[in-house]
Amino acid sequence: MYRNVWGFVMASGKVMIFMGDGYGKSAAALGIAMKRASEDDSIVIIQFLKGKGITDSPFTKRLEPEIKIFRFEKSDIDYMDRTQEEKEEAAVNIRNGLNFARKVLATGECNLLILDEVLEVVNKNIISVDDLRELVESRADTDIIITGSEMNVEVCKFADKISEIGNMQFRNF
Repeated sequence: MYRNVWGFVMASGKVMIFMGDGYGKSAAALGIAMKRASEDDSIVIIQFLKGKGITDSPFTKRLEPEIKIFRFEKSDIDYMDRTQEEKEEAAVNIRNGLNFARKVLATGECNLLILDEVLEVVNKNIISVDDLRELVESRADTDIIITGSEMNVEVCKFADKISEIGNMQFRNF
């Protein structure tokens, strides 16, 4: 246990956030997952609001048992394009994904837990900052990577490192 820059008591597992409006947040998290898997670490990735995501790919099955990828949503339709009933069903499934993450941390099933696009889940008020904080605080020695486009200031307070990934504008010289 230690205190972060805001004085919060932190577990020994680190929390890293990849955020911003650019492409590459999930790819950066996956790159770290691949590196950690090559060092014999066990990784669990839970995808939120990713539509089909990458869970159905035959390639991802070959990554097991070192890297396991889960998606609890049943629809490939963008969350904002769903009916209210479909959004409510998705919210239940997303909360199931968060409960699964709690179980993963409680059992020490992995060395690295990636919560892909969970910042969007917070921004859409499907889960609260307190829900995410409670989850992160239960991590013990497990490192956690959080991704999403819009940063919540309260989420920043329980992160050890934040990387912003933005879109670059190229100029003709």
